[in-house]
Amino acid sequence: MMMMMMMMSDRGRDQMKRRAVAAGAAVIGSAAAYLLVVRPWQLRWGATDAERDVALTGDDLIPTPDLLATRAITVHAPAEQVWPWIVQLGQGRGGFYSYDMLENLVGCHIHSAARVVPEWQDLKVGDQVKLHPEVGLGVAVVAPGHALVLRGGVPMGAVPPPYDTTWAFVLREQPNGTTRLLVRERYTYTKRWAPVLIEPVAVVAFVMTQRMLRGIRDRAERGDRPSA
Repeated sequence: MMMMMMMMSDRGRDQMKRRAVAAGAAVIGSAAAYLLVVRPWQLRWGATDAERDVALTGDDLIPTPDLLATRAITVHAPAEQVWPWIVQLGQGRGGFYSYDMLENLVGCHIHSAARVVPEWQDLKVGDQVKLHPEVGLGVAVVAPGHALVLRGGVPMGAVPPPYDTTWAFVLREQPNGTTRLLVRERYTYTKRWAPVLIEPVAVVAFVMTQRMLRGIRDRAERGDRPSA
């Protein structure tokens, strides 16, 4: 009887070990799939190889990034019709044309505009584009009809951000009358632990950015322009 109980105990331990090994293998496999397949895809969603590699306005601000994402979408409208939606980006302005409900869960108070507002069309280098009522990025480059580049980082309370980043919106008109809208994020880490923060944020940024790109596209293709 004792021998049988011992054998059953050994079998139980073996089953637990097999389950632990299987769980570990699943975790490792999932991590490998993300790093090898999902991560590269989401960092270049919608962008061609040429667009991923081409130099864009604002790249020189962070010449050797630790993390680079280039995402893109085709807009069936000229650049002059897309630009007004980009220049009015920001909390307290046109919003980000993404998932307002998710942004507002963390107190952003974002309300994405459904029309072009003339009062929000004047943006200058040195201005702030708010992400949250208490957090903003500085305007580093404004090239009307072509590019808007924001720069900065989000502090964690009293702790300065462990990175520097640029967020560029670039319009490239095509011969067929459409416009390619490229959004590029470049991060340089100033602390060793920065990737622990930035890598998960990059996944969230992908979800929000692809929705934003679609939001800008849909609005621009409707043809709304600033009123005189």
